[in-house]
Amino acid sequence: MSELQINTTQNVKINFTAAGAGERLLSFIIDTLIKLGYITILNMSVGAFQDMDQWSQVGLNTLLGLPVVFYTLVLEALMEGQTIGKKIMKIKVVKIDGYQASLSDYVVRWFFRIVDIYILGLGFFVILFSKRSQRLGDMAAGTSVIMLKDKVNISHTILEDLHEDYKPTYPAVIKLSDNDARIIKDTFTTAKLASDYQTLIKLRNKITEVIGVTAINGNDIQFIDTILKDYNYYTQSM
Repeated sequence: MSELQINTTQNVKINFTAAGAGERLLSFIIDTLIKLGYITILNMSVGAFQDMDQWSQVGLNTLLGLPVVFYTLVLEALMEGQTIGKKIMKIKVVKIDGYQASLSDYVVRWFFRIVDIYILGLGFFVILFSKRSQRLGDMAAGTSVIMLKDKVNISHTILEDLHEDYKPTYPAVIKLSDNDARIIKDTFTTAKLASDYQTLIKLRNKITEVIGVTAINGNDIQFIDTILKDYNYYTQSM
């Protein structure tokens, strides 16, 4: 496994462990077994459609086959970079710039599966020799796949210690994703330790712009600290 260093838009470096070819292969096998299970169930029920004409059967088979074709694309889009196989293997698709991948990124990755996976398994060998453990689809989309197993310390995560009677201030923080909150916390921690007030001001302005709020009171440090605590309050309560 290789270390993957992501540079955020705030020029903060975050280190992740890139998922190796082995984890990604096992994830692919799990997802493939799920697809095969679905196809097997379809084949077992095919007798119910024998009385249909040929064109109707072709149309129905095409329609029922769509979940297999779009399985990876739909799940990665809905599960923020994971399929069932990736979730089991605790790996996830992320953007190299540190933000959550978008639907267009998932579409690019899905399209390149034709070359990466179904043409001589090229993607597997590209992952082996890629510095960031990327297949061609990752390179085209600007993404990589990271391990999620090494989050062991609260200081290394988006989690915050909250008192039981904590009262949130900014409900709009739910507009942020986990990845956004992680970037904010990493940038905030680094800037605060370095007394980098310019970065703190920029970070505060960016947060207010993204979630659409006006700081009620307090300085930059107090505001960002409140945002992180509020985010944890609402996401832990869901």
